[in-house]
Order: sequence, then C-alpha cells, then structure tokens
Amino acid sequence: MPKEFLYRGRSVDELKAMSMDDFIGLLPSRVRRSMRRGLSDEQRVLLEKIRSSPQGGKPIETHTRDLVILPEMIGRTLFVYNGKEFVEVRIGEKMVGHYLGEFSISIKPVRHGRPGIGASRSSMYIPLK
Repeated sequence: MPKEFLYRGRSVDELKAMSMDDFIGLLPSRVRRSMRRGLSDEQRVLLEKIRSSPQGGKPIETHTRDLVILPEMIGRTLFVYNGKEFVEVRIGEKMVGHYLGEFSISIKPVRHGRPGIGASRSSMYIPLK
C-alpha cells in the first residue's frame, strides 16, 4: 500500500478544504512572502483559467513561471514556457508550494567537448592523431 502524501502534516483533501490564508501560513518563508504580496494580473488570469477548465480538459499554455502551485491545481496539465518552447508540466501532489518555473528548465546543461573551430587561442593547437 503506497504511503499517503502529507504536506506539512496535512493531507491533500485537508489542503483543498483550507482557506487561502491558512494554506499560505504553511508555505516556506520566501513563497509565503510572495503570496502575501498578492497575485499579479497574469497570475490571477491563469488561476481563473485553471479553475474554469475541466479536470481532464485541454492543457493551458502559459508564460507565468512565478505562480506558486496550489492544492487545487493537482491533476492538471500545463504547458510552461521556458524561453524557447512550451514544456509539459503535469502537476502532482509533491509539487505543491513550488513555483511553476521550477519544472520547466530554462537553461541547457553545458557539455564540454573537444576544442576545435571557434575554440580559445590557447587550446586551438591540439595535435591531430
């Protein structure tokens, strides 16, 4: 039997039943400060789209990476823009309290290869085998 997910000692059903103020009190300090300052217009519009769309409906595309994932968003699929493309993000229980942008990585890992054309002046002269 899989272990039930708890966020700060509360089940998902309890989180969904909580008022927004009570839920904000459970969040870590940086996220709590962000939420207490209020939602921007873009965040508010996205939250309304999420609330009005059906649970298994068409995924929503968004550029809003700074929205905190709320319990009511669990089970939804969003396409979050990473600066180049929209990345599919399926919101799960363990994502609650994180930002949307954390799940749509915007930087590509650096792959260091052999120096060649366009390399720095000092590493340009590597003997050919």
